[in-house]
Amino acid sequence: MVTTSPEPIDEALLCEKEKEYMKASDITKVIDKLIDRKLPVFVWGAPGIGKSSIVKQIAEKKNLEFLDLRLSLLDPTDLKGIPFFNAETKEGVWAKPSFLPGDTDSRGILFLDEINTAPPAVQASAYQLILDRKVGEYELPEGWSIIAAGNRENDRGVVYKMPPPLANRFVHFEMEVNFDDWKAWAYRSGIDHSIIGYLAYDKSMLFTFDPTSNEKAFATPRSWEYVDSIVKSEIDSDLILDSISGAVGREAAVGYSSFVKVMQQLPDLAAILDGTMDRFAEEDPRVLMALAIGLVNALRERPDDDAIENVLDFSQHLPGEFAIMLVKDLQQNGIDVEASAAWSDWVRKFAYLLG
Repeated sequence: MVTTSPEPIDEALLCEKEKEYMKASDITKVIDKLIDRKLPVFVWGAPGIGKSSIVKQIAEKKNLEFLDLRLSLLDPTDLKGIPFFNAETKEGVWAKPSFLPGDTDSRGILFLDEINTAPPAVQASAYQLILDRKVGEYELPEGWSIIAAGNRENDRGVVYKMPPPLANRFVHFEMEVNFDDWKAWAYRSGIDHSIIGYLAYDKSMLFTFDPTSNEKAFATPRSWEYVDSIVKSEIDSDLILDSISGAVGREAAVGYSSFVKVMQQLPDLAAILDGTMDRFAEEDPRVLMALAIGLVNALRERPDDDAIENVLDFSQHLPGEFAIMLVKDLQQNGIDVEASAAWSDWVRKFAYLLG
């Protein structure tokens, strides 16, 4: 009887499978609750995926102050303060730093960004602040919570391994890039519909970071926000491709530019909203994707009942997957499609897909 020995276990792959990744919307929900309990939270993730943005949004939602402190730019004495001699008490004391919150009645989030890129001596000062909520003569006001963020060691950033005692003071979450989360944010933030449409067509281009690559420019949610600024800055047409490449890399820039050219085949969106165009014969999925995104943006600007009804009527002549994507995006953007007179007909049309 011939026996074969089991193949060796790839421990790196096993560890990767065991990791628990969370999308930004779920991390937001959890942090929103943990802030109230004053539990320190650490958000891990690749560069450019919006770690600091979600914390800032939580602060705005809860009407809290937001202090973004980059520990990599500090010296140990910046946190602990500078020692000086108090002539009255004949004691040496520490002058607390002015950039830390001082009002005892204030409420906010102290965001320690890039904490694991800070030298060990600075991390040691931060350890006391996180552990005891004070450092030197300074004490963090009761109404403040601490949240930290950093890149992972395998992202090839300049990071220092976090000491276990410091790591143990946090509740850790690892954030993943999620297209649906990004799309919802992009609609709210007014990102150009050509960018939303292109990334809906090719979701792989939202995040192309490769820690083994030496490319300087790569696509991330943050760099696509840069592209939005670039396309709205009226740069000469012969320079726009190179400008976009400088933000997201050549491959993503070429793909996006090709998609923009395809968008020239779109019909007049105003005619669809007015009801003067009730169908559009097109099979190219890039055009249909751009059309659906364009209609969502158009209805966000003009959400009247007649326009909603006309768009629902129009969508009944689209391929099912695009009609459903269109309606889901409308619902996520607060467009009340269910109240439309055309809603029941739309549901009957696509019931086989909705089920």
